[in-house]
Amino acid sequence: MRIAVGGFMHESNTFSRSAADLDRFREGSLTYGAALVPVWREAHHEVGGFLEGAETYGFDVVPLAMAWATPSGPVADALFEHVSDALVTGVRMAQPDGVLVALHGAMVTPTYPDADAEILRRLRAAVGPNVPIAASLDFHGNVSPQMAETANVLVGYQTYPHVDQRARGRLAAQLLARAVKGEVKPVVHVAKPPLILNLLGQDTAREPMALLMRMAREAERAPQVLSVSVMAGFPYADVPEMGPSVIVVADGDRAKAKAVADELAAAMWNVREQLNVPCPTPAEAVARAVASQQHPVLLVDLGDNIGGGSAGDGTVLLAELMKQRAKGFIVALYAPEAVRVAKAVGVGGVLDGPLGGTDGMHGPPVTVRGVVRSLHEGKWVETEARHGGRRQNDQGHAAVLDLGDGSLVVLTSLRTPPFSLGQLTSLGIDPRGASAIVVKAAVAYKAAYAPIAGEVIEVDTPGLTAINPARFTYTRIRRPMYPLDVS
Repeated sequence: MRIAVGGFMHESNTFSRSAADLDRFREGSLTYGAALVPVWREAHHEVGGFLEGAETYGFDVVPLAMAWATPSGPVADALFEHVSDALVTGVRMAQPDGVLVALHGAMVTPTYPDADAEILRRLRAAVGPNVPIAASLDFHGNVSPQMAETANVLVGYQTYPHVDQRARGRLAAQLLARAVKGEVKPVVHVAKPPLILNLLGQDTAREPMALLMRMAREAERAPQVLSVSVMAGFPYADVPEMGPSVIVVADGDRAKAKAVADELAAAMWNVREQLNVPCPTPAEAVARAVASQQHPVLLVDLGDNIGGGSAGDGTVLLAELMKQRAKGFIVALYAPEAVRVAKAVGVGGVLDGPLGGTDGMHGPPVTVRGVVRSLHEGKWVETEARHGGRRQNDQGHAAVLDLGDGSLVVLTSLRTPPFSLGQLTSLGIDPRGASAIVVKAAVAYKAAYAPIAGEVIEVDTPGLTAINPARFTYTRIRRPMYPLDVS
């Protein structure tokens, strides 16, 4: 039994002007053929789960290609064609018994608003109607019925932060192997309630999302039900399929798959109001942090959530911390030009000038004066299960700037989501000693940062990933859509 394994993953924020091109994927991960195996084999990622599944379920792996990039604006059409061609050409040459492919579910290109469905369509055309295809999907995938019509198996992550990726990859591998052997005949149904879930409500440890997850696990115990995936969707994509969904894979029973999916989608609709989470303003949040005795306080910069495609150089909370004379804080900013200046002045030198705010959407540039404490290559290895599942990490050349009073600004050359404490500890920083840490995320940081947090304050900051969907102008999504259209 020969199974082709590959992937093409990107979370595309259509409100961003920063396209994901070849350079962005090279900064992330772009491997072809056998080269993908050592990169992903040990990772807490679904591709690692696919590869583990080869031993567990007895199939030979035919590696195709694997492409991943930090979320940003839409994927460039040329890059999409390049990677898609690598996958399709690979399966045509391999003529496998089945295909395992890691997709995100919220990838957009200028030509294809539902790019993941287009990849599945091309793979299906390449292998024909009888070769099973199984795809893993990110919890934030904007899943379309077209995906269900093309793939035999769709399996989504069921944790946010995403710490179950490898396990979900193993499940996809198991179901595909069983389909190839003729043990099951999987069919898929996708139900989509008409609502937008803000990212805080998507936290799978927070009610009522936790309730929906318990209902999904219970539904999987029913006869003929092979897998149930509650999907939160990605609200920063202005595309027709934007929004949450429920995916059910059943053994040959389409009516059963539809009934289970529709029941869970109705349950999600019924708790829609509780899935919205209010947040304080930046001034209110920083005042609370300064007064808090539970250190470190995590200030969650929702509007500059790098994992959702934002700039990573938002200054709103840095400016407010400085305005309120906070001490002992840590802020990381994407600032490649400032890193170059820091390297030029050297350790012990003074950096005096503006930082951040390059796109005008996440606050204006903030002028700081600090001493360059250290310079770094910016790479580290994460050994624990963390959101995103990556083992090899790279924030680019980095500099640590000391502002005095124990406050530090970390300057990076690559946009780096705060998914691992290694981003700080690899620079010689002990995050436990900070009074406050700004994390440019929504929920994904929790797997790494929650264990050390004294208090967590989620902040309603402006930007490409603002928590309130009313801040955005949607022109292509389905309407009516809660909470934008409230009767």
